[in-house]
Amino acid sequence: MDLEVVYDKIYRYVYFKIKNQSIAEDITQETFLRFIRQKGNIHDFQMKYLYTIARNLCVDEFRRVKPDSLPEDIDDVSPAQEDHLTEQIAVREAVAKLPAEDQELLLLRHVNNESAGTISKALGISRFALYRRLKKAEDELRAGLEACGYEK
Repeated sequence: MDLEVVYDKIYRYVYFKIKNQSIAEDITQETFLRFIRQKGNIHDFQMKYLYTIARNLCVDEFRRVKPDSLPEDIDDVSPAQEDHLTEQIAVREAVAKLPAEDQELLLLRHVNNESAGTISKALGISRFALYRRLKKAEDELRAGLEACGYEK
Protein backbone atom coordinates (compact mmCIF):
# COMPACT_ATOMS: atom_id res chain seq x y z
CA MET A 1 0.00 0.00 0.00
CA ASP A 2 1.24 3.47 -0.89
CA LEU A 3 2.45 5.66 1.98
CA GLU A 4 0.20 8.55 0.88
CA VAL A 5 -2.87 6.29 0.99
CA VAL A 6 -1.92 5.10 4.48
CA TYR A 7 -1.33 8.69 5.62
CA ASP A 8 -4.74 9.75 4.26
CA LYS A 9 -6.47 6.87 6.04
CA ILE A 10 -4.87 7.75 9.36
CA TYR A 11 -5.68 11.45 8.84
CA ARG A 12 -9.37 10.68 8.10
CA TYR A 13 -9.53 8.46 11.16
CA VAL A 14 -8.06 11.16 13.39
CA TYR A 15 -10.14 13.95 11.83
CA PHE A 16 -13.31 11.93 12.39
CA LYS A 17 -12.48 11.66 16.06
CA ILE A 18 -11.08 15.18 16.64
CA LYS A 19 -13.07 17.24 14.12
CA ASN A 20 -10.34 19.87 13.85
CA GLN A 21 -8.16 20.03 10.75
CA SER A 22 -4.96 21.44 12.23
CA ILE A 23 -5.03 19.21 15.30
CA ALA A 24 -5.80 16.17 13.12
CA GLU A 25 -2.80 17.01 10.94
CA ASP A 26 -0.58 17.31 14.01
CA ILE A 27 -1.79 14.04 15.49
CA THR A 28 -1.39 12.23 12.16
CA GLN A 29 2.17 13.49 11.88
CA GLU A 30 2.89 12.52 15.49
CA THR A 31 1.45 9.05 14.80
CA PHE A 32 3.97 8.45 12.02
CA LEU A 33 6.84 9.95 14.03
CA ARG A 34 6.14 7.63 16.96
CA PHE A 35 5.83 4.68 14.61
CA ILE A 36 9.20 5.46 13.01
CA ARG A 37 10.84 5.94 16.42
CA GLN A 38 9.64 2.53 17.57
CA LYS A 39 9.88 0.54 14.33
CA GLY A 40 12.70 2.37 12.57
CA ASN A 41 11.32 1.95 9.05
CA ILE A 42 8.20 3.63 7.73
CA HIS A 43 7.85 1.21 4.82
CA ASP A 44 7.21 -1.73 7.16
CA PHE A 45 4.02 -0.11 8.42
CA GLN A 46 1.22 -2.07 9.98
CA MET A 47 -2.20 -0.45 9.83
CA LYS A 48 -3.23 -2.02 13.12
CA TYR A 49 -0.29 -0.44 14.91
CA LEU A 50 -0.79 2.97 13.26
CA TYR A 51 -4.49 3.01 14.22
CA THR A 52 -3.59 2.12 17.80
CA ILE A 53 -1.08 4.97 18.05
CA ALA A 54 -3.55 7.41 16.46
CA ARG A 55 -6.38 6.32 18.79
CA ASN A 56 -4.18 6.80 21.85
CA LEU A 57 -3.08 10.26 20.69
CA CYS A 58 -6.73 11.22 20.14
CA VAL A 59 -7.57 10.13 23.68
CA ASP A 60 -4.67 12.22 24.97
CA GLU A 61 -5.98 15.21 23.00
CA PHE A 62 -9.47 14.84 24.45
CA ARG A 63 -8.02 14.75 27.94
CA ARG A 64 -6.00 17.87 27.21
CA VAL A 65 -8.61 20.16 25.64
CA LYS A 66 -12.36 20.38 25.19
CA PRO A 67 -13.42 20.77 21.52
CA ASP A 68 -14.37 24.23 20.26
CA SER A 69 -17.93 24.89 19.20
CA LEU A 70 -18.74 25.67 15.59
CA PRO A 71 -19.58 29.21 14.49
CA GLU A 72 -23.29 29.96 14.14
CA ASP A 73 -23.07 32.07 10.97
CA ILE A 74 -23.23 30.39 7.56
CA ASP A 75 -22.94 32.27 4.27
CA ASP A 76 -25.63 32.03 1.60
CA VAL A 77 -25.61 28.71 -0.22
CA SER A 78 -27.14 27.52 -3.49
CA PRO A 79 -30.05 25.03 -3.47
CA ALA A 80 -27.71 22.23 -4.60
CA GLN A 81 -25.27 23.07 -1.80
CA GLU A 82 -28.15 23.26 0.64
CA ASP A 83 -29.31 19.75 -0.35
CA HIS A 84 -25.78 18.45 0.03
CA LEU A 85 -25.42 20.13 3.44
CA THR A 86 -28.79 18.76 4.54
CA GLU A 87 -27.68 15.27 3.53
CA GLN A 88 -24.39 15.65 5.38
CA ILE A 89 -26.16 16.90 8.50
CA ALA A 90 -28.63 14.00 8.42
CA VAL A 91 -25.80 11.47 8.11
CA ARG A 92 -23.71 13.14 10.82
CA GLU A 93 -26.66 13.29 13.21
CA ALA A 94 -27.49 9.64 12.58
CA VAL A 95 -23.85 8.63 13.05
CA ALA A 96 -23.55 10.77 16.20
CA LYS A 97 -26.41 8.82 17.79
CA LEU A 98 -24.47 5.57 17.42
CA PRO A 99 -22.11 4.37 20.14
CA ALA A 100 -18.48 5.45 19.64
CA GLU A 101 -17.40 1.87 18.90
CA ASP A 102 -19.96 1.61 16.08
CA GLN A 103 -18.88 4.98 14.69
CA GLU A 104 -15.29 3.77 14.62
CA LEU A 105 -16.28 0.54 12.85
CA LEU A 106 -18.21 2.40 10.15
CA LEU A 107 -15.34 4.83 9.63
CA LEU A 108 -12.72 2.13 9.29
CA ARG A 109 -14.82 -0.07 7.00
CA HIS A 110 -16.71 2.40 4.80
CA VAL A 111 -14.63 5.58 4.80
CA ASN A 112 -11.13 4.13 5.00
CA ASN A 113 -12.08 0.90 3.17
CA GLU A 114 -10.05 -1.23 5.56
CA SER A 115 -10.25 -5.00 5.29
CA ALA A 116 -12.08 -7.03 7.89
CA GLY A 117 -8.77 -8.60 8.90
CA THR A 118 -7.11 -5.25 9.57
CA ILE A 119 -10.09 -3.95 11.55
CA SER A 120 -10.49 -7.11 13.61
CA LYS A 121 -6.78 -7.07 14.48
CA ALA A 122 -6.82 -3.36 15.33
CA LEU A 123 -9.85 -3.76 17.60
CA GLY A 124 -8.84 -7.13 19.02
CA ILE A 125 -12.03 -8.95 18.01
CA SER A 126 -12.76 -11.94 15.79
CA ARG A 127 -13.94 -11.48 12.21
CA PHE A 128 -17.27 -13.02 13.14
CA ALA A 129 -17.74 -10.49 15.94
CA LEU A 130 -16.66 -7.72 13.57
CA TYR A 131 -19.22 -8.69 10.93
CA ARG A 132 -21.95 -8.96 13.55
CA ARG A 133 -21.12 -5.56 15.07
CA LEU A 134 -20.76 -3.97 11.64
CA LYS A 135 -24.15 -5.28 10.49
CA LYS A 136 -25.76 -3.99 13.69
CA ALA A 137 -24.13 -0.57 13.27
CA GLU A 138 -25.24 -0.34 9.62
CA ASP A 139 -28.80 -1.31 10.56
CA GLU A 140 -28.89 1.30 13.35
CA LEU A 141 -27.50 3.96 11.00
CA ARG A 142 -30.10 3.10 8.36
CA ALA A 143 -32.88 3.26 10.98
CA GLY A 144 -31.56 6.60 12.24
CA LEU A 145 -31.58 8.06 8.74
CA GLU A 146 -35.10 6.81 8.08
CA ALA A 147 -36.29 8.20 11.42
CA CYS A 148 -35.17 11.70 10.46
CA GLY A 149 -36.86 11.41 7.07
CA TYR A 150 -33.83 10.72 4.92
CA GLU A 151 -34.41 7.71 2.66
CA LYS A 152 -31.76 7.49 -0.08
